[in-house]
Parts: sequence; C-alpha cells; structure tokens
Amino acid sequence: MGDVAGGPCVLVVEDDRKILSVLSTTLETDGYRVVGANTGQRAIEEVRTRNPDIILLDLGLPDIDGLALVPAIRVHSTAPIIVVSARGGDPDKVKALDAGANDYLTKPFSVPELLARIRVAIRSHAQVGDAPRTIVSFGAYRLDLEGRTLVRGEDHVRLSATEFKLLATLARHPDEVVTTRALLKEAWGSAHYGKSGYVRVYMHSLRQKLESDPTRPQYLINEAGLGYRLRTRTSE
Repeated sequence: MGDVAGGPCVLVVEDDRKILSVLSTTLETDGYRVVGANTGQRAIEEVRTRNPDIILLDLGLPDIDGLALVPAIRVHSTAPIIVVSARGGDPDKVKALDAGANDYLTKPFSVPELLARIRVAIRSHAQVGDAPRTIVSFGAYRLDLEGRTLVRGEDHVRLSATEFKLLATLARHPDEVVTTRALLKEAWGSAHYGKSGYVRVYMHSLRQKLESDPTRPQYLINEAGLGYRLRTRTSE
C-alpha cells in the first residue's frame, strides 16, 4: 500500500487479505492514503501512531470482536468510523452505532456507495471538529443549538421542547445515523429505552413542520431498525 501525498489517511481494519487489497487499490485510486491492520491490536497501534482521518472497520477480527474495538478506538481518536461488515442484522448495527461508530455498510456493497459514505463522514467531521457546532444548516433551515431557535428564511419555526431536543441531537451528528436508543436517552432519559414509539410520534410531528412532503422526507431520514439521520446535503 503506497502513500498518496496530501490525501486523507484511511485506516482499513480487515483480516481478509484479498478484501484489504481490493479496498486499498480502490481507495488509493480515488486519492486516499491507506494503512492496513489485520488485527484489533494492530488497529489500536495504527490509530495511536498514524492519526487516520477515517477508519473502515470489519467486525470479524481474529483477536477481538469489532464491536468491542469501537470504544477502544474512541479512547484515542474522534475520527469517523464506518463499520464495513457482512453482519447485516439490525442488532449488530445498533450496537456498533451505540458504541461510537458513525456509519454502517453491509457487505457486499458498491464502490460508489462506499466512496460517498467516506466523503460524507470526512466532510461532517471536518465541519464539526473537536468543538460542538452551534449553527447547523439544512435546506432553507438554520438551527441555532445555543440560541435554541430554528428559522426558515426569515420565519421562526415553532418547536416543542421535546421536538427541539430530538432535532438538536440529530444536528450534532449531521448526516450520521443516530440510534433510537440515543434519541430516547437525550429527549426522555435512559429510563425510557424501550419506548421507541415516542420517537416515531415526535418524528412524525417534526416532519409535518419541516418537510414539504412528509411522506417523502428530504431531511429527517428513517434508517429502518436503527434510528434517524438528519440529511444536511440532499445530493453528493
């Protein structure tokens, strides 16, 4: 794996040599610098020494389960983590996202989709940085997290306290999946983890206020079985 001067550094954590080779070639062709790791321990070492811009993580590693590796990586890095795994079940996806991953892509996947997910993750991370964003824009809307206001053009949009909490939680992770569990915790507290219906009701209410066609939402996107995503860019 060679270096591409100036390109973002991608750490690919994958124990299958063929898959690692294909991903490396694909990413290097698109201008990325690629570092490979075939074990969880090696991944931690590379995170500490290379400070990658983004991490692609397979869950099936020989020395540690990838789900346990996510929080271990988070000790050393805030870089976006995209889980790339053959495990397509919703429970694994939810666990990975709750553990600190930013996105989840199930194998097999298309190269354009992978590259698009990487671009979105890097862009969102660069916008957020280490400090929380106070202003988040999507479409014609401008959300002020500190001032607790939402405007569309010159008009203020009235939200209930709970609606604002949910929207603010999504806005702090723009273009990333936020699990239903995380939304429940932020809006109602950890005692309400089993009451996913609360989120559905309030998301329906938010869509009625924000979407031009609530049945075909542009911004408040449901990720079936996982949670929701605030789409701040409607196209790549």
